[in-house]
Amino acid sequence: MMQRMGMQVKQIDDVTRVVIESASKRIVIDNPEVAIVTIQGQTVYQVGGGTAREEGPAGASTQEDARLVASQAGVSTEEASKALQQSGGDLAQAIILLKQKKTS
Repeated sequence: MMQRMGMQVKQIDDVTRVVIESASKRIVIDNPEVAIVTIQGQTVYQVGGGTAREEGPAGASTQEDARLVASQAGVSTEEASKALQQSGGDLAQAIILLKQKKTS
């Protein structure tokens, strides 16, 4: 019936994170369910479920975050910045990653 109405739905598997960035904030949704819905030639991305959190302006405190992670993990700010990128901006995860690298 949906195809007769010109609607197609395709589920995207294995999505771990969706990030929506605007000038004033960043919304991060972990473990969402994502579907591509095509209706009469228009494509809509539908995001549902998961755990959402709202952050301040995108990139607003990256230097501060890198300095904090660097001081906590005992590494350079460059290494801290890379770990922050790997962890999607999660400070605690970045510190854990860096400390694990130091011990291995």
